[in-house]
Amino acid sequence: MLKKENLRKNFLRVKQIADQNLGRAEKSEVLSEDLQTVEKRVELVKTVCQSTSKKIAGCLQGQGTDYEKRLRKLPENTLGLGMIESGTLLGTDSVMGTMFQTCGECQTTLAKELLQFEVDVEQNVLAPLQEILDVEIPAITKCKKQLSKLTLDMDSCKGRWNQAVKQTQVHGANMAAVSAKADQLKEEYEESCNKMYQARDNLATEMFNFVAKEAEHSSKLIAILEAQRAYHKKALEALEQAIPKLNEALECNPLKPVYGVPLEEHLRVTGRDIALVLEVCVIFLIEGGLDEEGLFRIAGMASKVKKLRNAFDANVIDMEEYAQDLHTVAGALKQYLRELPEPLLTTQLYPDIIQAAKLPQDQRLQQLWSAVRKLPEQNYNNFRYLIKFLAKLAEKSDENKMTPSNIAIVIGPNLLWSEGDNGPNMVTSGTISNMIELFITHCDWFFPEDTAFTFYQTFLPLPSPSPKRRFSVPRRSLSSSAFSFE
Repeated sequence: MLKKENLRKNFLRVKQIADQNLGRAEKSEVLSEDLQTVEKRVELVKTVCQSTSKKIAGCLQGQGTDYEKRLRKLPENTLGLGMIESGTLLGTDSVMGTMFQTCGECQTTLAKELLQFEVDVEQNVLAPLQEILDVEIPAITKCKKQLSKLTLDMDSCKGRWNQAVKQTQVHGANMAAVSAKADQLKEEYEESCNKMYQARDNLATEMFNFVAKEAEHSSKLIAILEAQRAYHKKALEALEQAIPKLNEALECNPLKPVYGVPLEEHLRVTGRDIALVLEVCVIFLIEGGLDEEGLFRIAGMASKVKKLRNAFDANVIDMEEYAQDLHTVAGALKQYLRELPEPLLTTQLYPDIIQAAKLPQDQRLQQLWSAVRKLPEQNYNNFRYLIKFLAKLAEKSDENKMTPSNIAIVIGPNLLWSEGDNGPNMVTSGTISNMIELFITHCDWFFPEDTAFTFYQTFLPLPSPSPKRRFSVPRRSLSSSAFSFE
């Protein structure tokens, strides 16, 4: 019986819809303007929630409950693991190996923070938005459908009741039967109205409740920004921890290039007192023979000088190769002095040196003595070391043809130039050479202390040394062989 009644109601609803579409029946608007406004608001919120939820999900690089699987798919994690592997291959006792290892660890940390951000967004943003779309909106939609059905029932009853009332006004009709039917339809209409009102109230209640929670729904936007803030804060912390480590690794790298590096920086990184190129070349030239004619004046082969320069920068030096090529070693030393960012005698000393050249002979030496004492300690020690060596070279001038004057001409312009110049200045090179000649000639007066030409520190080996023999510089005096080969 109930099934038959439901079929009847469905038939009458379909008929009512058809009559309304054909204009044969009126369609009741049961929602007030306020409720219609609220209904539009609900539909608008539904649309933006659907759109936003879809776009947020599209921003995530993975979804699912398997944490490790999602982590493996993140590009940052793949990059980090690759860098760590590269660091292992290079060796963490090397600068590049350490850099790759540190960068890789930072990237994997960033990947974990990114995944945590995505999990937070899923839990605190996507899930609540989905609940709006899956629970709250469907509840309102259900009420709307129920109201639509009951409105059709009401309109159908109203139409049939009006038709019965008209029939009671037709003469000759069975008035008793027609009136009874009209009364029955009136009761049915009033009952359908009551059901419609109740459904409308239910719909209004659901929509009002939904709109009242708009602030709560809007808080999901704060949640996504809070998740982003937390992610970027932790990512920044990871980067701020990694970057100083990388800079420290570079700063403390004893395998830094030596050419073109400030003297103070080179000595600090290597822990030396005398610049590596200066000490190695000087000892090599002393042991190799100071009687080589034209030392420092005759240029070494450019390709070999460049090769030796790069070998010093790479910290892989085979000095045995240059045993019969002292001019290349001398050329490498001159180039080192020439490529210092600031001259060995410093630009601050430039005016004092130039002024000394203008003084009488008896005052000139005193002016130079006072000026050289103004040098920073590192510059003073290395300049004294060089001048002591050049004085030794000049002692052999009968054999090597390099008098103090000749030496000063080729070395002097590489020791001092004015601020703003990028290297030796040909305009004042003669004046500077004359002053350097005085330092060489009166070496023991300027620097009365003894200078032991001994090696201070060995080369630091590369992580994976070549089987080729490399030059080492142990601490030993000239009384024994100054060079050893591994």
